[in-house]
Amino acid sequence: MENKCTKYEALFTFGNEDSLKEHLAVCEDCQKEQEIMDKVSQLLHEVRPYYREKRRSVVKLKAACAVFAILLSSVTLGVVNFNEDVSETIRYGNVLSAEDYGFPVDSYGFLMVE
Repeated sequence: MENKCTKYEALFTFGNEDSLKEHLAVCEDCQKEQEIMDKVSQLLHEVRPYYREKRRSVVKLKAACAVFAILLSSVTLGVVNFNEDVSETIRYGNVLSAEDYGFPVDSYGFLMVE
């Protein structure tokens, strides 16, 4: 049984290109590994446009979500700031009536005018 060469990974990762080419010229095991790596590289080049398009669509979706959140929060804050009943409900838990403010009211809760 023949021992398989294990230098390819070390030369590919840590060595320079010239030493890798010199070793590939001599070693058949590493030539097979290089062919496999070339096929993987070719596949990655084929699918690159699909991943770029997916990344662009994700960026567009994030931008749309941010715009929606800004619009929703601005509308919500506008309703709360301009509608006193809503802001009082948020602050105090219920809407304050004229009686709560200390004004004279009748049994129906209407202001008494003398």
